[in-house]
Amino acid sequence: MNENPKPDPHAPRSVNVTEPWTRAYWARYFEVPVEAVEDAVATVGEDPGAVAAHLGKSWPAQDGGGIV
Repeated sequence: MNENPKPDPHAPRSVNVTEPWTRAYWARYFEVPVEAVEDAVATVGEDPGAVAAHLGKSWPAQDGGGIV
């Protein structure tokens, strides 16, 4: 198992919470309520790594997030 996978060049560079569908995407990705994503962005900014750390999640998610 590779401990340090290469960054995904297609991974989003920011956590956008301006639209309902993007809030829903991130909530599902991080498997948390929408309000938790909004709070994380308000607290740490839009960097996905910082948001993930604030939520206690990995970035990028090891399993691709909650998206199926």
